[in-house]
Amino acid sequence: MKHKLDKVREQSSEDLIKRVGEIKESLFRLNFRKSLGDTEVVRQIRAERKELARLKTLLRGRALGIEK
Repeated sequence: MKHKLDKVREQSSEDLIKRVGEIKESLFRLNFRKSLGDTEVVRQIRAERKELARLKTLLRGRALGIEK
């Protein structure tokens, strides 16, 4: 986990914003699949939501000047 977070911190804010958009689209598609009855995507939804939260936290920290 630590190594993955270090890789994310090295990326530029523009790249992170782009990734946030990709995750939001992915979550939309996964939630749609779940509504159709595919219960196997629940684990993926949880993982995507956690990654989205991590990215948003990092971006907010950069906006406040806490993160580099």
